[in-house]
Amino acid sequence: MRKIALLLAVLPLMAGAREAKIASPNGALTVTVNDEGSYATYAVALNGQAVVLPSALGFKADFGDFTGKLSITDEKSGSASDTYQMRQIKQSTIHYEAATLVVGFENQKRQHMSVEFFVKDNDVAFRYIIPRQKKDNPKCAVIKEESTAFRLPDGTTTFICPQIDPLKGWERTKPSYEEEYTPDAPMAVKSKFGQGYTFPCLFRVSQSNPSAQSPRSSQSSRSSRNSQSNTWVLISETGVGSQYCGSHLSDYTEGTGYTIAFPQQGENNGMGSTTAAIPLPGETPWRTITLGTSLKPIVETTIAYDVVKPLYAPSENYKSGRYTWSWLIWQDESINRKDQIAFIDLAGAMGYEYCLVDGCWDTQIGRDRMPELARYAQSKGVSLMLWYNSNGAWNDAPQTPRGRMDTNIARDKEMAWLKSIGVKGIKVDFFGGDKQETMALYEDILYDANRYGIQVIFHGCTLPRGWERMYPNFVSSEAVLASENVYFSDYHAAQEPFQLTMHPFCRNAVATMDWGGVIMNKYMSRDNKSRHQRQTTDAFELATAFTNQAAIQCVAIQPNNLNDLPQMELDFLRQLPTTWDETRFIDGYPGKYVVLARRHGQQWYIAALNAQKEPLQLTLNLNDYGNVGHLLTDVVEKKTKAVNTVNNPLKKDKKGMAKVVIQPRGGIVIY
Repeated sequence: MRKIALLLAVLPLMAGAREAKIASPNGALTVTVNDEGSYATYAVALNGQAVVLPSALGFKADFGDFTGKLSITDEKSGSASDTYQMRQIKQSTIHYEAATLVVGFENQKRQHMSVEFFVKDNDVAFRYIIPRQKKDNPKCAVIKEESTAFRLPDGTTTFICPQIDPLKGWERTKPSYEEEYTPDAPMAVKSKFGQGYTFPCLFRVSQSNPSAQSPRSSQSSRSSRNSQSNTWVLISETGVGSQYCGSHLSDYTEGTGYTIAFPQQGENNGMGSTTAAIPLPGETPWRTITLGTSLKPIVETTIAYDVVKPLYAPSENYKSGRYTWSWLIWQDESINRKDQIAFIDLAGAMGYEYCLVDGCWDTQIGRDRMPELARYAQSKGVSLMLWYNSNGAWNDAPQTPRGRMDTNIARDKEMAWLKSIGVKGIKVDFFGGDKQETMALYEDILYDANRYGIQVIFHGCTLPRGWERMYPNFVSSEAVLASENVYFSDYHAAQEPFQLTMHPFCRNAVATMDWGGVIMNKYMSRDNKSRHQRQTTDAFELATAFTNQAAIQCVAIQPNNLNDLPQMELDFLRQLPTTWDETRFIDGYPGKYVVLARRHGQQWYIAALNAQKEPLQLTLNLNDYGNVGHLLTDVVEKKTKAVNTVNNPLKKDKKGMAKVVIQPRGGIVIY
């Protein structure tokens, strides 16, 4: 039950008063809002340490300029608390306590807007509230640009991913949030394409102890030692639906920091505006900042969901689970009836709930044969998910079905057919960018799919922004340099450990992520003997089922794996959960290693990945994780140096401590 208590009524500030403050419930995090010099700014401090330096607030609308010559007119303080349930994210029951503050501003023309702040112990969210102005007009507004900025202290380093120019890449399908992260880079380095950075953006604010700024490679447990001289900052946005465009961060500018940047004109093939249009009274999406002296608040944050609400009720009790997928290794030619039968049988043999049939099923299998294939899957206890092209006219991606998801009339007809044959999910690919027009398409697809009891995964797409709560049939999005690239090149196969030790701290911290597969083939080929090798251990791959988070998780097992994987690994893969009642960060450093604990029911799983070139030795305190008694890990044979996966009894000392060694590009799972 949501409770909001207003602590103060709207009070005019006394003449000369130019500052408003808010503190988190525990008092450690403070936000100060100021109008000094007739500019609206905010600043954020954690434990008395300045983390976000005074940074600009404001926007330009078609009816007025709120970027300068502003003065604070009033403030309203309050508190908020809520407990709510989620099925798709890192935690099933979320409870928060927050302080709230609404600060009113007036520009030189006596026009008004407010900034609303929502402050938890480690999170800040804020948005603009825009009323109707004098004489009740205008009743709508175009937001042309925002001056919203994030100014961080000198010496801050970045873990961020560049925004690419529109209509680049294969068949002009970018931007699709699939560029490479750069770790620990200076803020002043220009982005690769000159277009700034996609959300989320992770920063490390260095403090006083330089000797503690580098990650440990072979030390013991507690993560606070790892980052005791740092403050970590994760910046993103949430609550973006059909009423606004998606945004990203600009390049860094000395004295200003990073600012909110709107979509580029070329996105969506040039169709639609780069600005945002909203009715009045109205509000913008929330900008979010998560802060911590360790990475724990970053990994565990739920701020993306706390400040949004469901936009409609689920039409049915949607089912989570695992899916098989032929395309990752067998590629386009596998989209035929015989091969899909093999992957349906594989899903049935593994006890998995779904099988995803990828693009061109309508031509290579035949649309008229899909009802029979769906019935066959159901006879094996498996439901089909089908791939769709989102187009439209926003890129040249040729795969079919095309023209089935881009209009209401086409969608309604298609989804009625999907429901009639028992399809439970769709994966829609190849979107056009972040314009408001494209955001409306995502929302329309989700809403229409819910009317027919269909869950949705997006690929070639933008970052989800609170969508797991806003749209109850939304499952996950790609929006990441995903598993297909491990297949495409040896370079990306070598990058997999780096990428999957980065995402728990950034991309997957703010939204579910369909990275696309626990990859069990040794070679990236159908015969499992040719092309390039996977460069991770089996234990690494098994651990990714826990470090990557999505409620419907791809397990990229192949039919040959039923014979060439050890029985122990097959048994482990059969029992993988995909929904979590609780998630805890234990240890890690972005791009180097990660240790997470997740609870499903009463069972805890502690999973770790090591992306480094040397073995990683850790001592883990397991007292808070129930009766975990198994250790799935890599063992290196002394003579041959071959790496084998074993599942042994876990050894703990009397104090509940366990010493573990994680091999290079290896992993462990304790359960």
